Amino acid sequence: MISYLEGKLKKIYDDRIILQVGGVGYDIYIPAYMMGEIKKTGRIEHELGLHIFFHQTERQPKPVLIGFKNELDKEFFELFISVEDIGPLMAIKAMVRPVRELARAIEEKDTKLLKQLKGIGERKAEKIVASLKGKVAKYALIPSDISGDTWEIKEDFKKEVENVLINQLGHKQFEARKMIGEALKRNPAISSAEELFEEVYRGQRR
Repeated sequence: MISYLEGKLKKIYDDRIILQVGGVGYDIYIPAYMMGEIKKTGRIEHELGLHIFFHQTERQPKPVLIGFKNELDKEFFELFISVEDIGPLMAIKAMVRPVRELARAIEEKDTKLLKQLKGIGERKAEKIVASLKGKVAKYALIPSDISGDTWEIKEDFKKEVENVLINQLGHKQFEARKMIGEALKRNPAISSAEELFEEVYRGQRR
C-alpha cells in the first residue's frame, strides 16, 4: 500500500494531478480546498510531497490515490469518510474548505456551514455532526499556516536548509535531501528553516 509519494508535478486536472515519481506517473485525486492551492501556486515540474490515502475495495477494484499535504488532513479525511453515505470521491469534492474550518463546524454543530459543502444536504450535515462531534476537536486547532497557502514557502526553506547542509556542513546532496525528507515525514507541520534544522538534528540523534 502507498502512504507517501514525493516527485514532480506533471499535469493538473480539475480534481486530480499527475505526480511523476521515479519515472512513474501517479494519478492522484486532491481534495477541493487543496486543489485550489495547487492551481494558484503549483508549477509543472514543481517538487511535491503528498501523504496518500489508498482506496481499493471489491466494489472499487481500481486503486484510487488521494493526496494530502500533511498527516492531520489525511486523518481527518479518514474520519470524514467513516460517516454513512460519504465515500472517498464524494468527500474530496465536498471538502471545499480547509480541514480546521470543517472540524470547527462539526464541533460547533454548524450544519449551516456544512450544507454549503458540495453534495452535502441537511440530512448529511446532521449525520456528519452526529457521527463526528467530539472526535475532531484537535483538527480544529490546526494553525492556518499548515492548511493554508504554504506551498511555495515550504520549497523555499527546504532549499535554504539543503544549501546549508551541503555548503556549510559538508553533506553530499543525496544525504541532505534524505535528511530533509525524513524530517518532513516525521513532522509535516514544519513551516520554517529553523524548525526544519531542529527536526533534522533530532533525527540524527536517534
